[in-house]
Amino acid sequence: MTFSVHGQAVSRGIAIGRAVLVASSRLDVAHYFVTTEQVDAELQRLSDARDRVIEELQRMQLGLQKTEAREAHHELNALLDVHLMLLEDKQLQEGAAYWVQERHYNAEWALTSHLEQIARQFDEMEDPYLRERKSDLEQLTELQLRQLRGVPSPVAGQPPASASQDDPLVLVAHDLSPADMLQFKQSVFVGFATDVGGKTSHTAIVARSMDIPAVVGGRSASQLVQQDDWVIIDGDAGILIVNPSDTVRAEYEFRQREIMLQRGRLAHIKNTPAVTLDGERVELLANIEQPTDTVPALSVSAVGVGLFRTEFLFMGRSGKLPDEAEQYQAYRAAVEGMHGLPVTIRTVDVGADKPLDRNARDDHLNPALGQRAIRWSLSEPAMFLTQLRAILRAAAHGKVNLLFPLVAHRHEILQIKDMLAKAQQQLDLRGEVYGPVRLGAMIEVPAAALTVPMFLKHFDFLSIGTNDLIQYTLAIDRVDESVSHLYDPLHPAILQLVAGTIAECRAQGKSISVCGEMAGDPTMTRLLLGLGLRSFSMHPSQILAVKQQILRSDTRKLRTWAQAVVSSEDPAGQIAG
Repeated sequence: MTFSVHGQAVSRGIAIGRAVLVASSRLDVAHYFVTTEQVDAELQRLSDARDRVIEELQRMQLGLQKTEAREAHHELNALLDVHLMLLEDKQLQEGAAYWVQERHYNAEWALTSHLEQIARQFDEMEDPYLRERKSDLEQLTELQLRQLRGVPSPVAGQPPASASQDDPLVLVAHDLSPADMLQFKQSVFVGFATDVGGKTSHTAIVARSMDIPAVVGGRSASQLVQQDDWVIIDGDAGILIVNPSDTVRAEYEFRQREIMLQRGRLAHIKNTPAVTLDGERVELLANIEQPTDTVPALSVSAVGVGLFRTEFLFMGRSGKLPDEAEQYQAYRAAVEGMHGLPVTIRTVDVGADKPLDRNARDDHLNPALGQRAIRWSLSEPAMFLTQLRAILRAAAHGKVNLLFPLVAHRHEILQIKDMLAKAQQQLDLRGEVYGPVRLGAMIEVPAAALTVPMFLKHFDFLSIGTNDLIQYTLAIDRVDESVSHLYDPLHPAILQLVAGTIAECRAQGKSISVCGEMAGDPTMTRLLLGLGLRSFSMHPSQILAVKQQILRSDTRKLRTWAQAVVSSEDPAGQIAG
């Protein structure tokens, strides 16, 4: 029987093959009590499993450095670093040990009990990127459980005996860790689907960087699919089709061939300047999360970094914030990695609901409207000044733009400028070298979009964060599945706010970019060009597809059409027509 499982579209492309199922090690964990005399031995089992995982990850990192295949070196190396850091975290070690010492749980039961306790705290976080970091802890628990049970990585295994040697294989699992992903390119699998994960999960990030067709967040996919079923991964639509008919399979095989041809054509325009048919030059920038992400950015000829999210430096540290030296080295690495091209660094976007301290609970009724982003930074001046000093010092090594998130009030703008001046003064007193920075603000709330003229009096450039702008304008939580269907980038109100912001910036001769999902969506490129946008920032994997649209566009013909779309009651219909 044919049926479909819907998940998140995180990595484009189509994969067709036989399903290879991998159940989570946590689904079959032994639960038993140990005696007082057995406690020390059980603690040793925990410690040995952790040490073996550390050794495994370190061997993988060493292999990454030696391999000639660089497809995902930068992504995976950074993610393995995060996992190694978490494995060294004393609070995590002591947490699992507690269940053995105090409750006399066996090692496997202790690991899963501690994970469940921490997972509840992550589930309550508002920010989707940080909430999905729970998957890191789940993946590490999985790796340790495998060591305790002597089970190898699911990706490293051989194809099932029932599968023909000629049949391509698709992996269906509860989740995949970065360690699993490292082995994916060397495995027999052509695509994968997981029960958990989202667009910002590490699994999704690596899948995009390695160009692997994938669907994540399929919930019960690993329970519904049977071993050896024929399946289709539609990475564009986020659908897993199980036991497709011959007609459906033939249609997807045709689409698969078209995609391969299209990718070949895109590769030819990598070094072609992004200029429209009527001679308008367009700036294509990259969004990055790690300093090493500059490698894929340059590989697709990005002309700079339009958004460097600095949150990763603050995550998974048990409340211990990164000091100035650590931040400076990270920002400097990104700046030098772009070899003179500009890098836009956004100050940390965390708040009371973020995992700076895993033991802290958020008592706010709605964290999305609470102490987050610039509000949190201004409430923690010592932390904010530390980050500002680090960014200013990194600016001595290249072109740096400094971007502030979720700004809405004039008094916030004045506070930001005062803090920046104070950071510069502190560096002067220390005799530290620092460089000039251009100042920018994110337009993420309607209040900011409606008061752009005030913002332009104080900032050199603006960047529209469409993800949050849509969320706040339409009053929906974009990660709440019950209302996610209402998340609409083509809502007339959204388009009017975006169009107005672009128009005002152009009228005053100030730079304006879009760095949300709209920027990397090729179906939105012509509309944004018609509205006057000339700077797009997106994940590196999206740049060539957007560039292709730019090369085929004539902005003179798009202006009238774009205004008609914005003023329409049915913009989606106008674009489709």
